[in-house]
Amino acid sequence: MKKITTALFLCAGLMSNAQENINDLLAAGVNDAQRFTQDYLSPAGDGLMYGMNNGWFNSARVKPFLGFEISLIVNGSLIKDGKKSFVLDTSRYENLQFSDGSISKEVSTALGDIEGIEVFVDGGQPGTLDDAVFRLPSGLASEHINFIPTAVLQASIGLIKHTEVKVRLFPKTSYDDAAMTYYGFGVQHELSAWLPADKLLPVAVSGLISYSHLNGEYDFTETEVIAGENQRIQTKADTWMFGLIASTKLPVINFYGSIGYLAGKSDTDLLGTYVVEQGPFQSETIVDPFSVDSKVSGARVTLGTKLKLGFFRINADYTMAAFDSFNLGINFGFR
Repeated sequence: MKKITTALFLCAGLMSNAQENINDLLAAGVNDAQRFTQDYLSPAGDGLMYGMNNGWFNSARVKPFLGFEISLIVNGSLIKDGKKSFVLDTSRYENLQFSDGSISKEVSTALGDIEGIEVFVDGGQPGTLDDAVFRLPSGLASEHINFIPTAVLQASIGLIKHTEVKVRLFPKTSYDDAAMTYYGFGVQHELSAWLPADKLLPVAVSGLISYSHLNGEYDFTETEVIAGENQRIQTKADTWMFGLIASTKLPVINFYGSIGYLAGKSDTDLLGTYVVEQGPFQSETIVDPFSVDSKVSGARVTLGTKLKLGFFRINADYTMAAFDSFNLGINFGFR
């Protein structure tokens, strides 16, 4: 259960599954461990970056001067089958081999559910006593989790010149040995408000620019998975989103849609001191073994609806992108 909770809490790294295999992976050498971890984690980092950019808007109409809205936004990025696995080709590795003699095979990513794939690293000595034999890690789908969840608080306030500023925050929160911080800001400008016939038009049109940042850390020194000191995983993600939004201008129920573009990068670092306990690198001490990164860029389309009842508003939408996602916002606002 701790494995699942930590993975959900960190979201970005989704690395607690791989953490249990760090001793095994380092037995294959730093280069092989980094190559595997890059392919294993990249889909999770991509899904996180798409998910953390949802929910920035629920209307193309910006709030009037000093009008405000406080929102609780929850989101789930759906995991497509193509993101659950990758082909591991041992010809690209220095030491890692499949136990059944295969050259290449489909294995799980941090989002997948393929289990029981056995590999080995030749210890370099006659016989098998120095060999490292282990199974590759599976992912969230093996725990029947098929989406990446995110949640955030957001505040919006109207300024002059048909402009609205948005700030969102997930304050630094800790669970066991994991900690996460998330923040972001955005600016939305109502373009249609400058048209002479704005009050007669049935729809509003606006533009949005937003930035999001996430930091996550998981310290697993006390788990004693592998000998060493100050062992931890750090994840950082930065994204920008640009969107064009349109919505109806009805008093109670409205519909909105958007086309946009997302660009971002995430970095995950394996830090600390590690003493390899098996394989050809046995007894070697490795400091800050490696970093892996993931970049995303692509179009996104959002369709949603919003219900307004006085101070209370609720909205729901669905976004189609490399990671499709659903989003729910509970909002309290004035004006």
